[in-house]
Amino acid sequence: MSWWKRAPLVLLVPRHVFVALRDESVEDAEERQEPLAALIALAGISVVLVSPAFRQMMNNGGVDLILVIVLAFIAGVLYAVATTWLGGGLLFGAARRLGGLGSYRRARETIELASAPLALALVTFWPVRFAIYGSDLFRTGGDDYGRGDGIFGGIFLGFVAWSVILLLLGVRATHGWGWGRSAAAVVLAAAFPVLVVAATSL
Repeated sequence: MSWWKRAPLVLLVPRHVFVALRDESVEDAEERQEPLAALIALAGISVVLVSPAFRQMMNNGGVDLILVIVLAFIAGVLYAVATTWLGGGLLFGAARRLGGLGSYRRARETIELASAPLALALVTFWPVRFAIYGSDLFRTGGDDYGRGDGIFGGIFLGFVAWSVILLLLGVRATHGWGWGRSAAAVVLAAAFPVLVVAATSL
């Protein structure tokens, strides 16, 4: 099956799709490179749109909606690249410490597939939110602030949680581990960025 068709199935039958990452032949790795890159690029755009920087971008009268969209695309792709390479490295290192034999490529691809719910949010959650609030989404104090903002924020956190669960399932499926060892790898991989964020916020 083509990876353009297989990758979205991670939302429905995740274990089957993640297990397919064990095939690290050159042909299969090349075939899934573009679909997985597209998946995490969409996820990256979805994530940057919820960031404080974008929520305030149209406070400046010189910024219009077209510019916001262009900047979201650029920032989202850059975020996706950083997440794939740095996150993949952290996951690879964590798995190695726990006895995993998978490659760095497999760790990156596991993260890319796990980003599918956030990519889905870009084409489901964000169009609905934009249809309701329009450009107020990118302006402080617009109609989207208040109870509605809290509700939509909770829904987006649901997409984030879905991605975390898929990452856990992906580690378990690709390594053939139990839940405890898989969770330990995910927590260990996340520990460094969490500590960095905590240190910079002090």
